[in-house]
Amino acid sequence: METRELRYFVAVAEELHFGRAAERLGIAQPPLSRAIQQLERRLGVTLLDRTNRTIALTEAGTVLLHEGRAALDAVEAADRRTRRAAAAASGDPGIVLVTKAGASSELLPKLLDAYAAEPGAVAVDVLLCGPGEQERLLRDGRADVALLHRPFDSATGFDTEELHTEEQVAVLPAGHPLTTRAHLRLADVTALPGLPMPRWPGPDGTYPDGPGPKVRDHVQLLQLIALGRAAAVLPESSRAHLSHQVATVPLLDAPKVTTVIAWPPHSRSLALAGLVRAATRL
Repeated sequence: METRELRYFVAVAEELHFGRAAERLGIAQPPLSRAIQQLERRLGVTLLDRTNRTIALTEAGTVLLHEGRAALDAVEAADRRTRRAAAAASGDPGIVLVTKAGASSELLPKLLDAYAAEPGAVAVDVLLCGPGEQERLLRDGRADVALLHRPFDSATGFDTEELHTEEQVAVLPAGHPLTTRAHLRLADVTALPGLPMPRWPGPDGTYPDGPGPKVRDHVQLLQLIALGRAAAVLPESSRAHLSHQVATVPLLDAPKVTTVIAWPPHSRSLALAGLVRAATRL
């Protein structure tokens, strides 16, 4: 398969409409239809069930959509990392570190200071992202290294070093009756009337169904908690940067959160190796 064919198929599979897919790709519809038919003939499978009015993915089409996205991401990552390696070789080295906005707020400045003191340290660009985006940015080559938080982020396929493990706390509006308790359980928080848990966007940008408010970042989440519109469960380290409008209570049965530094296993960057060494020494 060619990357052009994969791009064509992914566009059709995501739009489930040849006209919209052709407009998105900037091509005419007839050559797009011919390209998909040619791909099906070569693979010997039916990728799309077509009727006069609808298009649906077959089981084979669903598999190719998943695998095709991963393949296109890998191609884009190879492009970006190759260009970055060339820039480093020509005297413009640098590392792009991605982390979730509002997370690792105590660890990150210490890490940057520790690495800056290393011999041969290079500039580190920090890329702040929404929840769950670090993994995607690291996989597609827009970042060289990431701070991930298990069990929420997947580190599958990356090399990692564990940096810190911590408990989680319930974050509630200040003055809520439960804030006088010494500790809580998850069930106490997730079943609170009038304080639903937030809904975060998934990898495709869509929100799961549910009663909780849609949130994009921790600033928005904490404002909603302060207004008495939501409750949340966050790592214990978040306490240091909360306002007086919210309160925290330790949770007895919430899973521990482990912060790891992660990077692609094929990386040969000496600067990245120095950053990882600085992180593991903290």
